[in-house]
Amino acid sequence: MKNDLNIHTKELDLYHQTGFLIQRHFLDAEATALLQQISKSDPDLIAQAQIRKDRKGSLARLSVRNALNNDIYSAIVRSQSMVDTMEMLLGGEVYHYHHKMIIKQPGGGGAWEWHQDYGYWYHNGCLFPLLGSCMIAVDTATSKNGCLQILKGSHLMGRLDHEGLGDQMGAAIERMKVIEQHFEWIDCHLNPGDALFFHCNVLHRSGVNQSNQPRWALICCYNAARNNPYKSSRHPQYSPLEPWPNERIKEMGYLQKNALRKQD
Repeated sequence: MKNDLNIHTKELDLYHQTGFLIQRHFLDAEATALLQQISKSDPDLIAQAQIRKDRKGSLARLSVRNALNNDIYSAIVRSQSMVDTMEMLLGGEVYHYHHKMIIKQPGGGGAWEWHQDYGYWYHNGCLFPLLGSCMIAVDTATSKNGCLQILKGSHLMGRLDHEGLGDQMGAAIERMKVIEQHFEWIDCHLNPGDALFFHCNVLHRSGVNQSNQPRWALICCYNAARNNPYKSSRHPQYSPLEPWPNERIKEMGYLQKNALRKQD
């Protein structure tokens, strides 16, 4: 886990210009291995997964959790390096909005259409686009297995209208055909343990997993404390987030790994 003081001014400026920032080796090899082992043997992740068809009918899966628990996922959400980085990016105190595991199985894990996260979260009562996410790669993410794709700098357009696309909500197709001509398309190739931080208004998508390898990713989502939603929704309103030392990731990981072994 990165132990230096998060991000430098140059990186912060880059994030605000492009709408995203990649930090390599955000989790060290030991923490990454624990996350891989636990997530792939955690029966609740698959059992609780929601299915969303893309507009071509392929199935995308995600498992969403609004509560923090004593597990490796919540330890990553709470970790000092993660919280400090998100507070730098969002300019102040943040709280846990939710976290989720994106599950793309080999040979056909479905696509996610072009969208902005604030395209959804605006309707949850968040008045300002003061939200952000961090994707932690559980598996290697490539163009072939459906890595996240971003339109660089597209967050500067502000929030777009979204419409139904399969079981998903995505940016209006007519407008997207024009938008794609104005922004550089970035395939975010990640190694396990790498972190991708991205703005809630940056347009992003991911393709179908056409490989024989899985592509799982943990996404930790945060809202600024000063942006507390004015109404209740499926995701929580503000409550203080107590950061944990980075070392708690491994502590929670080994405890959870042992508990899962006892269930077998």
